[in-house]
Amino acid sequence: MTISNSSFSIRHAFRAGGVTPHWFIIQTLTKTHGTLEKAQSRVLILLLISVWINYIDRGNLSIAAPALMPELGIEPARMGLLLAGFFFTYSTCQVIAGWVVDRFDVARVYGYGFLLWSAATVATGFANSFWSLFALRLVLGAGESIAYPAYSKILTEYFPEHRRGFLNALVDAGTKAGPAIGTLLGGLIIARFGWRAFFIGFGLVTMLWLWPWFQAAPKRGTGGFMGKTAAGGPTMRDILRRPEAIAACGGLFCFNYAYYFLLTWLPSYLVNERHFSMERMSVMASIPFWGIAIVSVIFGWLSDRLIISGYSTTKVRKRIAVGGLLGGMLLLPAAIAQDAGVSMALLIAACLACGMYTSNAWAISQTLAGPAAGKWTGLQNGFGNLGGVAAPILTGWIVQKTGIFHLAFVAATVSLGVAAFVYAFVIRKVEPIDWPKSGQTQA
Repeated sequence: MTISNSSFSIRHAFRAGGVTPHWFIIQTLTKTHGTLEKAQSRVLILLLISVWINYIDRGNLSIAAPALMPELGIEPARMGLLLAGFFFTYSTCQVIAGWVVDRFDVARVYGYGFLLWSAATVATGFANSFWSLFALRLVLGAGESIAYPAYSKILTEYFPEHRRGFLNALVDAGTKAGPAIGTLLGGLIIARFGWRAFFIGFGLVTMLWLWPWFQAAPKRGTGGFMGKTAAGGPTMRDILRRPEAIAACGGLFCFNYAYYFLLTWLPSYLVNERHFSMERMSVMASIPFWGIAIVSVIFGWLSDRLIISGYSTTKVRKRIAVGGLLGGMLLLPAAIAQDAGVSMALLIAACLACGMYTSNAWAISQTLAGPAAGKWTGLQNGFGNLGGVAAPILTGWIVQKTGIFHLAFVAATVSLGVAAFVYAFVIRKVEPIDWPKSGQTQA
């Protein structure tokens, strides 16, 4: 009752002021970062809302899984394949998406991608078989593959450099708040109206975002999004020769394995193994994602302040990231705990710790990459999101074979430990790499 009342009060506090939580954060923190222009603020708010929608849509199948699986007769192993289907196209389309947003008007490209994935969400509500669901998950992944390259392009081309750290933290918080909102509202909607109403209703409503987006976003050639990008720079071959790049890709894969394990299977775990009702699950499963979002913003701000104050970039970024990954290993005792309350407390603590890692992971990569940031990001995000393919499939197989989630939690915990080792010992210094001159490669 306490949790529900608190959520209700917070929600109404924001509504009473006519603002969204992200707008509240923007207004609070820009007091120290300077006031954004009105046009920039509109674009930023719309972008952050779209981030929420993006991550609700990619996680909606996991929310519906406890109700959908018995209705359509889908076993855990096949459900794992369905949950992974999104990442097949999402990961493999990253490089193409990066080229597209550089080549064409990024505002329109992002809008068309949004339309495609929203349409796939609506169509999912009418699916009646495994293969129709699988095909729609592939379409959803292709549509959403445009998102991260577009976020990066928009922030780079439309916002000044000295504000991008804070803005990137807000985007990351949105990627965690999305699942929190989706799990909370989705679970309640499904419990009352069914899973089909959730997909159809949410997909149709979110399409309304397109109208203000096309009105607010600067058009190509106006000096907004389409600033010129320097030619040349390190090649993909140069990047692949660097152990830091391989380590960053591997580290993100390992973290994403654990994160997407939670994103795709946590609702089913709480309903089937902890015996939560759909209503209780919708509240409790949303809390860990809210925690990651809040901690990510706090430690993103804190790490920047420490570095500005004179502390070593390497020590600050690595210690916060590695500490977060090690803290995330509380997932294992969360699975072992007999009491559901203790289990949830440990699970929430693990996710809070993971927020420390997410606050600095991309800052580490961006510092290392320097002029290769675009290519590096495409490579790292594409490879890292293969964790979203592996985690759902392996988890579904484990649950079907053993009937419980214990070994799935073990796999996620080990993955976080490997990521901590990579960031602690393989990535030695967080400083710009001395790349070969344009047009040259290392022998």
